[in-house]
Amino acid sequence: MEMKELREKVIRISAKAQEGHIASALSILDLLWVLYDKVLRIDPLNFSLPNRDRFILSKGHAAIGLYVVLAQKGFFPASELENFGKYDSFLGGHPDKNKIHGVEASTGSLGHGFPMAVGMALGLKIKKYDAHVFVIIGDGEANEGAIWESALLASHHQLTNLCCIVDYNHSTDRALQIGDMAQKFKSFGWETCLIDGHNHEEILSALHKSGNEKPFAIIAKTIKGYGCAKMENNPEWHHKFPRPEELPSLLESLR
Repeated sequence: MEMKELREKVIRISAKAQEGHIASALSILDLLWVLYDKVLRIDPLNFSLPNRDRFILSKGHAAIGLYVVLAQKGFFPASELENFGKYDSFLGGHPDKNKIHGVEASTGSLGHGFPMAVGMALGLKIKKYDAHVFVIIGDGEANEGAIWESALLASHHQLTNLCCIVDYNHSTDRALQIGDMAQKFKSFGWETCLIDGHNHEEILSALHKSGNEKPFAIIAKTIKGYGCAKMENNPEWHHKFPRPEELPSLLESLR
């Protein structure tokens, strides 16, 4: 699958629905694709297996990115993407586990998905399942106290089956400087690594690592709106949909 094709789907879906956080979805799209294509041990036909890996999109507003990947991997028909945002569609602005096959947790209120991931990882450890939990949080989401309470809890319980991926696109810088995220997670008892969040080789290498006696945090340096030159690092596109007259130039600027 060409990443450009996935990016185009994200933009077209948002334009049709007149809804969605495109730039946030593009920020994590490479991370999502490598996770689902190369790492996660899950099968859309046997999704209830207890020993499966789990993924939680804690920054739930980036749901369109997750939806295009789930559709590509066969969790639901790709034709359903055309209904995103409609009243009777199961694909809403945030992922809903009760409606969407392949979604592990309903997220949207920032700071909630990460604690759920910690709870899942602890439960799997208690049951001695050989399964891992992966979660993506945003750097702005790290303003929430629940993130750091959960980080402490994960460290205390030595959840080596837990991997937190930080989408570090600096979108929060104007509100609050987060600083050195790797050092912060280290101070909370985590193993960490810093990667280019759009380099698939670096992403894959990091995802195959795991903590020896500690949970593992991947600080992914990303660009908000990545892959669409007119959106990259442009705050205007945080929650804006393309108007018909804008769509051709946006698609032309894709790479």
